[in-house]
Amino acid sequence: MTTGAVNRPTAPKPNGRGQGALRVYRALREEILRLEIAPGEVLDEVRIGRQFNLSRSPVREALIRLGSEGLVTTLPNKSTMVTPLRMEEFPDYIDALDLLQRATTRLAAEHRTDAHLTAIRAQQQTFEDAVAKRDVLVMIEANRDFHVRIAQASDNRYLTDQVARLMDEGRRFLRLYFRSFDDTMPPSLNEEHYQIIDAIEAQDADLAEKLAREHTNQVSARFLSYMSRRRTSGISVTASTS
Repeated sequence: MTTGAVNRPTAPKPNGRGQGALRVYRALREEILRLEIAPGEVLDEVRIGRQFNLSRSPVREALIRLGSEGLVTTLPNKSTMVTPLRMEEFPDYIDALDLLQRATTRLAAEHRTDAHLTAIRAQQQTFEDAVAKRDVLVMIEANRDFHVRIAQASDNRYLTDQVARLMDEGRRFLRLYFRSFDDTMPPSLNEEHYQIIDAIEAQDADLAEKLAREHTNQVSARFLSYMSRRRTSGISVTASTS
């Protein structure tokens, strides 16, 4: 199995209309992943076309590409909305991710090559550089690609494809996870990645699987804690009697 491409959608060709579609795609994708465009919000093709001084055709191309990534959904009336972020589905999502990552990390420890290790370490460095710059969009993509690189080392294309799909679907969950740290990551989280890499390099399958599970559990606990956080519990609404 090669360790080259990481399952990316093909970019529009660099002609006039393709460049316009690419501009719209990149701008909308960034706003969706940053949650600046709310989940469930309907996207107005005419308004977007005016914003970018483009006809509706390149706007539609951009929306089709966003749809292929699961970020937008076409409605029965042919309008397009940002795909809802269904918090009630998070437990099912994290269970699926846990099982897949445990399996692929274990298999990676058993089947990895030197080339796989090089690719995994390079992707971890990209993630670490993004963390240092607090570039949250690159953090999201680099974290996604880090786990896909590990899945590629499992030497099972079907498992790799499923990991890539789940990581793609979870990008907005991950945005909220990073927000819980104010987009700054404690060193311990980078250390978790390095411990997983070391276990894969040592071909310690039991440890690799254990670390993968602990990593997913930590992400889940932090996310759920952030989503249940209350900001008014320490505020009194009664008049002072002094």
